[in-house]
Amino acid sequence: MKSRPVYGGYLMIVSLLAALVLEIMPLPEALRDLRPQWLTLVLIYWCIVRSDRVGVGAAWLLGLTRDVLTGTLLGQNALGLAVIAFATLRLHQRLRIFPLLQQTFVVWVLAMLERLIELWVIGASGQPTPSPGYWLPPLTALIFWPPVSWTLSRLGELSRS
Repeated sequence: MKSRPVYGGYLMIVSLLAALVLEIMPLPEALRDLRPQWLTLVLIYWCIVRSDRVGVGAAWLLGLTRDVLTGTLLGQNALGLAVIAFATLRLHQRLRIFPLLQQTFVVWVLAMLERLIELWVIGASGQPTPSPGYWLPPLTALIFWPPVSWTLSRLGELSRS
């Protein structure tokens, strides 16, 4: 008889891959600036729920993958996601007990931090300054955190049963 995978095993991999796909999915020009930071949201969720399985190294590799898929400067997203994973891992025990509203605010701050790190890399590499629409994805992350968190937790409950 086969044993069932530990909570989050396959679900974690599939959800992170789905987040990468959502990051590169084509959108109409008018909606591109509104694309949520899907990979950031899913990474934060798994750093909170399964801090023993997701870490800074995994975030770095996911960031490099995002860099390659989106054609950005190699390491730009990797640095941002690694810092976000580190901060989330440092706070994960507190974040678990926060009410959803407080958790959402912390996720927004982390999404803003990622954008600030990316902006720093953009400036340091001499690329042109992004448009004001550059700051919209953290706002959409603020809106999408509750459904992402709820969906992943429900899928996790289904995979355990």
